[in-house]
Amino acid sequence: MKVVTFGEIMLRLCPEGYLRFFQNDKMEATFGGAEANVAVSLANFGIDSLYVTKLPDNPIGRGALSSLRSFGVDTSQIVFGGDRLGIYFLEKGAAQRGSLCVYDRAGSAIQKATREDFNWDAIFEGACWFHFTGITPALSPELVEILQLALAKAKERNITVSCDLNYRSKLWSRDEAREAMTKLCGKVDVLIANEEDVKDVFGIKPGDSDITGGRLSTKGYEYQAQKLREAFGFKYVAFTLRSSVSASDNYWKGVIYDGSEFFYSKEYLIHIVDRVGGGDSFGAGLIYSLLNGKDMDQTINFAVAASCLKQSIEGDFNRVSVKEVEKLSGGDASGRVVR
Repeated sequence: MKVVTFGEIMLRLCPEGYLRFFQNDKMEATFGGAEANVAVSLANFGIDSLYVTKLPDNPIGRGALSSLRSFGVDTSQIVFGGDRLGIYFLEKGAAQRGSLCVYDRAGSAIQKATREDFNWDAIFEGACWFHFTGITPALSPELVEILQLALAKAKERNITVSCDLNYRSKLWSRDEAREAMTKLCGKVDVLIANEEDVKDVFGIKPGDSDITGGRLSTKGYEYQAQKLREAFGFKYVAFTLRSSVSASDNYWKGVIYDGSEFFYSKEYLIHIVDRVGGGDSFGAGLIYSLLNGKDMDQTINFAVAASCLKQSIEGDFNRVSVKEVEKLSGGDASGRVVR
C-alpha cells in the first residue's frame, strides 16, 4: 500500500516551552507542514509513504529532506529548485492565552513550482491513495492547476483521493478558496474538515455551534456533512470536533459520515502540549484505518486516538506507533508508566 502526499514542508521556529516570542534569545528549529505531517504519521504506522514537494537545494532544504528520511518517508520524487524554504514562527499558547502563528513563506520553492516540475505518472506508480490539503492550492494559482492535473492522473489510475479542507485566511480569501476548492473537491473521495473551514470555504453554517464559547452542535455537523456529500458526492466526510476549555485543555472527538449513518468517536479531555499537527494526525489515522479495512467505529476511534496522542508531543510530527494508538482507542487512557 503506497500513499502519496503533496504540499509544502516548512522550517518551524518556536520559543522554548511556552515562552513568548523573543522572551529569551533561543528558538527551537524543526520542520513541519500539513501533508508532510501525514506522510510521517503513515510511515510510523508502517505504510509506504511518498512525500512530494519542491525544496531549495541548500542546507535548509537538505535538512528538511533528512528529517523526512529519518522517519522512513520516501523522498525520491521531491524536486529541487527555488531560493528558499518557507518558515513559520509558532508561539505556543497556555491557559487563556492562545497560540500565535506567523508565516514567512512568500517566494518559497513550492510556491514557485510549475506543472513541469512534477511527473505524476512516475509519482503515482504503484500508489493506491493521494492526499493533499487546502493549504497547498492557497499558495499560488499555479498550484491549483498542478493539483487539477494530479487529481486527473489519480482518477485515471483509480487512486483514492483525500483532502483536508484546512482553510488559512492568511493565505487567501474565502472567495478564492471557494472557487479553487469547488474545482478540486469534485475528484475527492474522502473529505476531512472542521465546522469553521466548511463555513468559511463553502458557506455551509453548522447551526448553533459556538466555537469560542465551547458549544458544539451535533446536528450542525451532521447538516454540514450531508450538504457536502450532496454537493460533491464524497464517499466519506469526517470532522474533528474540538471544544476549547482553554488553550491548555480541550475536549476532542470526531465523526465520520458514510452517506447513511454518522459514527462518533469517544471523547477525550486533552491537556495540550502542542496542538499543531493534531488534524494531520487525525487524517493519517483515517487513511490508515480505511486502507486496512477497519469498520467505521474502529476508523473514527483510531483517528481520534492518534490525534489525541499527537497533541501530547512537541513538534509537528506524530511520533507514535499503531500499537500505542490501539491501546488508547481500546480504552487505556490512564497514562500510567509502562515498565
